[in-house]
Amino acid sequence: MAQSNAATVTLPSGEAIPKLGQGTWEMGERPNARKSEIAALREGIDLGMTLIDTAEMYGEGESEKLIAEALGDRRDELFIVSKVYPHNGSERGVQSACERSLKRLKTDRIDLYLLHWRGGEDLEGVIAGFEKLKDDGKIRHWGVSNFDTDDMEELLSLDGGDACATDQILFNVARRGAEFDLLPWLREHRMPAMAYSPVDHARLPRGGALEQIAAARGVSAFQVALAWVLQQPQVFAIPKASDVAHVRENRAALDLHLSADELADIDRQFKPPKSKRPLEML
Repeated sequence: MAQSNAATVTLPSGEAIPKLGQGTWEMGERPNARKSEIAALREGIDLGMTLIDTAEMYGEGESEKLIAEALGDRRDELFIVSKVYPHNGSERGVQSACERSLKRLKTDRIDLYLLHWRGGEDLEGVIAGFEKLKDDGKIRHWGVSNFDTDDMEELLSLDGGDACATDQILFNVARRGAEFDLLPWLREHRMPAMAYSPVDHARLPRGGALEQIAAARGVSAFQVALAWVLQQPQVFAIPKASDVAHVRENRAALDLHLSADELADIDRQFKPPKSKRPLEML
């Protein structure tokens, strides 16, 4: 069951990518879970969840190695996202970090390469390094993660900063601060937002609107929460699933269309922001 055209978002380049992908935070770190994690990743690809997110930070590269083991023979089906540590955030540093990630992923290219968060990096150098990697064919697009609106404005004020493709942020029903100004800013600049922890790392409150909607629909509250994220305009999500059953649940959320009344019920419990909030991180 591949994703339909309606289940995509568009990068500034015009390229359409899946609205629902797969995250890999904390995957690849436990040998006894490896078989299940590999099966989950492969099932996700079979279901059209071909966008895979990772980072050099995840298990200090172990997540990237897991992806190579699980999906190496399916590379041309994939849209791989990885992220570079801020302490590698210089022109030379991002290039060296990318080479290491490419080696662990056993691929010749990363489709989308992100600066993981702000942290003393040389932002002009990062842009120059990313652009050199693009010129060399080692990455296809670049972007950032955990950048708030003022960070994005600073980025775009720099030479080449307008080539940024996305901002990966913490966003879910319980953490909606980005709706006040960051998400509108990204839409204005034709950049989709990439939502990590779209079900708040399974810490959503019990009871209330999500469980009521879930009971009426015959689905789980987490599927309702994920469907809510997926219905936001120009937002794509990367939930993690470590077993096949969980992957199938995530994929089913893509077909769950919440009604206006259901969305209003969610808003009453998880209120949209009325003022600026600092961008949250996990």
